[in-house]
Amino acid sequence: MAAEKTAKLPVGTRVVVNDDVTSPDFPDVSFAGWTGTIVEYLGKKADPRYIVEWDAETLSGMPADYASRCEEQQLFAAMACLERDQVAAAG
Repeated sequence: MAAEKTAKLPVGTRVVVNDDVTSPDFPDVSFAGWTGTIVEYLGKKADPRYIVEWDAETLSGMPADYASRCEEQQLFAAMACLERDQVAAAG
């Protein structure tokens, strides 16, 4: 079962963000329940980080101030880089 937790999810996997996860750039913004698709991964096989592209539902429910803050910092609000233990495959 431990291998299942650390196994790398493939590109194209739909994921949901775990309850206790916040934005890596803005810790006051909760990503809990946000959904998207893995479009790329970075790092070592045993400890990958995923580039997640948010889906239409998440984008439409995204706080407007989050998108504005991303724009101000020249960040792309439609995506995030998250660690393996921060997401789960969406059923």
